[in-house]
Amino acid sequence: MLNNEIKNTLIRIGTRGSKLALWQAEAAAEKLQAAGFKTELVIISTKGDQVLDRSLDKIGAKGVFTEELEVSLREGNVEIAVHSAKDVQSTIPEDLELVAFMEREQVNDVLLSFNPDFRLERHTQALIGTSSTRRKALLKKHYPGLTTAESRGNLQTRLKKLEDGQFDALMLAYAGVVRMGYDNLIVHTFPADEFVPAAGQGSVAIECARNLDPVLKQGIKQALDHADTHVCLLAERAFLRRMEGGCSIPSFALARLAEAGLSITGGIVSLDGKTLLQETLCGAPAEAEALGEQLANLTLSRGGEAILKSIREQRNEA
Repeated sequence: MLNNEIKNTLIRIGTRGSKLALWQAEAAAEKLQAAGFKTELVIISTKGDQVLDRSLDKIGAKGVFTEELEVSLREGNVEIAVHSAKDVQSTIPEDLELVAFMEREQVNDVLLSFNPDFRLERHTQALIGTSSTRRKALLKKHYPGLTTAESRGNLQTRLKKLEDGQFDALMLAYAGVVRMGYDNLIVHTFPADEFVPAAGQGSVAIECARNLDPVLKQGIKQALDHADTHVCLLAERAFLRRMEGGCSIPSFALARLAEAGLSITGGIVSLDGKTLLQETLCGAPAEAEALGEQLANLTLSRGGEAILKSIREQRNEA
């Protein structure tokens, strides 16, 4: 139940303009309206939407899908910004905060193809479209017969390229595929324990200015936050922050809550797929961030630091 002083308050929701981003913003708007708020969507174009001729690691992956929305939060043009949680940079500016994480969808990576007979086996020869550094590296590790090609743009743009025969299949997150109604094109689902997803994959993050009215902030949190998802994302983002990773680093993390407590699996893979570091730690939900950081320290000490150094050197030479 909303406090009477904020009931019917207008919440302006900053969002990117892609169909998937609008789906996420509208999902947030529905929950806010059900709680008693009024809502308005404010569409904002980001660098990641505008620059499509280069891979994410070439345009500076930190904040490419969030920076312009964060400017709108600072300037008071919107009350909240809605992001795919996996797109949010590992460190949030001090004047902003992530106030909520919406309930997570299934986390797996999937392959989409217009060929219903497409089968993925260890030595399948095929061209896979993906813009993810993590996915490219894991494919090299587990499916050496595959080759990959850069696939930027919104989901509909990528599917048009697939339909035109530019790829044999597209590798995407299940969450975006099912939310857009394209799950009939899924020809392979990767096991989450083998293809561990990016930190935050499958969840929607809600960001606001830290100085937003506390009562309003609490009302937004109550309407949108999913407690179990929030705990898992705290652990995953702590891992990502310690790894100093963004979209351009092939790291991964997935936390799960069960009766026994919280577990987090994470690690990093070299760009050539030859070295894969993956560990799982368990602990109490109340220690989520400490657990994520502990896993990152373990990963770095067991070879992760060398992988990151190699990646930085390769990028500098490019």
